[in-house]
Amino acid sequence: MTKKFWLALALAALAMFIVACGGGDTDDEGTTTDENGTEEADSVTAPEDIEGDITILHQRTDINDTVFEQDYRERFNEIYPNINLSFEAITDYQGQVQIRMNTQDYGDVLLIPDSVVPGDLPHFFEPLGTVDEQLEQYLFADDFAYEGLSYGIPIVVNANGIVYNTEVFEEAGITDIPATPDEFIEALQAIKDNTDAIPLYTNYGDSWPLDQWEPNRLAIAGDEQFNNHLIDTEAPFSEGEPHYTLYKVMYDAANQGLIESDPLTTDWELSKQMLADGEIGTMVLGSWAIIQMQETAEVSGHDLDVIGYMPFPYTQEDGTVYSVVGGDFNLGINVNSDHKEAARAWVDWFIHESGYAFDQGGISPIVGEDFPETLAAFEELGVEFISDATHREGEEGWLDDIDNISEVGFWQANFKQRIIEAAIGNRNESFDDIMDDLNSRWAPAREQVVNQ
Repeated sequence: MTKKFWLALALAALAMFIVACGGGDTDDEGTTTDENGTEEADSVTAPEDIEGDITILHQRTDINDTVFEQDYRERFNEIYPNINLSFEAITDYQGQVQIRMNTQDYGDVLLIPDSVVPGDLPHFFEPLGTVDEQLEQYLFADDFAYEGLSYGIPIVVNANGIVYNTEVFEEAGITDIPATPDEFIEALQAIKDNTDAIPLYTNYGDSWPLDQWEPNRLAIAGDEQFNNHLIDTEAPFSEGEPHYTLYKVMYDAANQGLIESDPLTTDWELSKQMLADGEIGTMVLGSWAIIQMQETAEVSGHDLDVIGYMPFPYTQEDGTVYSVVGGDFNLGINVNSDHKEAARAWVDWFIHESGYAFDQGGISPIVGEDFPETLAAFEELGVEFISDATHREGEEGWLDDIDNISEVGFWQANFKQRIIEAAIGNRNESFDDIMDDLNSRWAPAREQVVNQ
């Protein structure tokens, strides 16, 4: 979508304005008059009349006791005094919630795990509205959709790239942002040669940060239809394909000793402090990480501009550099909840009133909101944004099905950890061996889904 993406947002916002101004009128007694002059009574429940005890599962262990338990609870209960909130922050969020979803006990409101395929959404989650309705209000509200219904709203919209320490780059003598994989590896080598910092921290031990590499496949492809093309591709891990190019960077960095000395013992929370203090040069993370790194730097007495953010180092033939824009975790409601009205009240309040997206330096999921200052550097670099096009009609869920049947795991850590293990000599296989194995599993799974 690139620049068209932002034009679409503006047009969507304008359309909402027109609908709001040209629709029915509401009188002083709470009734609505439609285009035909018919009066309809509003059926909105007053906030104080909504009751229930609801449990909210989330991944922000770092701010659960402060922001969620104190700030959010107090502000929410000022509006909804009879809804009792319980917050449960989970470190291994995806893994633990997937297990809990084998029962009905997975909270009332939760972040939808990436592993949930479209066809399973109605079994686990309450629909939030039609896709068309939701897209008028929220960006990427079709990420978790099935048969015309939307089941999730992104908590924040992220750009993707690499967070880095600007002082480490300066000390290493890096004057230009790397624009190609080779330039990035050269920059990492310069950090190793000229500083005491770890050039690239993988966070292998926590596993989930490795999934932060995956969105960058689209930045390399440079084609918003890439996911649809992926369905047509029998060997997506072959040399020259976006996935091969992407993960060859990971392999080369590990193979050349440009990552942490013992990947198996990494620590996510500690890594934020290490990057802020100049002990780490780079980490591949979504733009959501910028604020977390800046907050850590500030507490340690560093200037905020010690934290930099750059696009994934890949330049198209026409000179364009892309950053992939997409929804973060999506907020959904457990279909088994006994208090769905209270759960929906939390979803709406969190998206519209909490300020979470702004506080995280991300793009608000609400159509028409302002662009965050944390990504101002992208404008200076001339970076263009790109996001995945919707699936072709009749093929919704196919890509997820192929991924699951093949057990490749685009959004899981398995093959990424395998790449790092092979690169540092803990596995007796080459990068091409791994790519060939993934292709061998992808092809029959693809044939099974496409010819079903």
